[in-house]
Amino acid sequence: MKRWSRLRTALRTGLTRPRDPESLPARLDRRRVYVLPTRFGLFYATLLFAMTAGSLNYNNNPALLLALLLAGAGLASLIAAQLQLTGLEVNAIDAEPVAAGAPMAVRVHVNAPPKRLRRGLRVDDDGALDARAGVLDLDQGRGEVDVVFATEQRGWFDLPRLRLSTTRPLGLARAWSYVWPETPLLVYPAPEIHGPPLPAGIGEQVQRRLHASGDDVHHLRAYRPGDSKRAIAWKPSARRDMLIVREYERPVGADVVLDWRQMPGIAYEARIARLARWVDEAERDGRRYRLLLPGQPEIGPARGTLHRHACLRALALMPHV
Repeated sequence: MKRWSRLRTALRTGLTRPRDPESLPARLDRRRVYVLPTRFGLFYATLLFAMTAGSLNYNNNPALLLALLLAGAGLASLIAAQLQLTGLEVNAIDAEPVAAGAPMAVRVHVNAPPKRLRRGLRVDDDGALDARAGVLDLDQGRGEVDVVFATEQRGWFDLPRLRLSTTRPLGLARAWSYVWPETPLLVYPAPEIHGPPLPAGIGEQVQRRLHASGDDVHHLRAYRPGDSKRAIAWKPSARRDMLIVREYERPVGADVVLDWRQMPGIAYEARIARLARWVDEAERDGRRYRLLLPGQPEIGPARGTLHRHACLRALALMPHV
């Protein structure tokens, strides 16, 4: 079955447009829209053939007229299905970067002439990566839909061909077309799940802040999802019959240095995962940090969304070994 599925996908890829990645915007004209009957459409055609043969055999003119009217409606549905896609323009595709292993929601932006109401357009990857499809409705000539892909490794994520399809208005035929965007999307490295706390900062310590892995116990609080199991106070938890977590104080204000060279004996990908975790932790604590990677200029010190993205992007694009 898998071999037949791969062969069928290869045939569709070689016989349909586009055959290579393309720049956006991409307009779907009639030469890029394909129409074939559905299973219900084949049953409908078989039923019409039987009705026509029976009416001719028994010289039943009303039955023949009904069969011809139904055949005309079926042919009109083929044209209507094609017109649902003709004129669409996919003008942009974007997605927020996610950590490897997390689902990525790819947003597809579509425009269309506002002359015709288009509803129930399905957008998927034609089974290439088993993405979760989205349904698009264009009421005012503009719309967007999310197609969710699974991610496995850090770096650039190359999108497969996206398929826009519909079986409207009668479900007798399926019209579809492809868009193959050439712009790759970024996947951050997956952060280390459990690891050591942030390294000590360099500079003057100006204030103290609550942190789950500091030096001085500040107070106890109720457990929240995501808290480290090592911070659970088991004896107070047993007395209160609920999970209690120790909240620590940690000095903040000093710049944290995240240095690739300060982790000897750790595997290559494990270093990337630990640095990604430290970047998220430093950002969550509001610390200024800088990242030192081999063969790259120093990033920072700074903090904020743009700085976090620059650090995680550098880690994501580290060479694979």
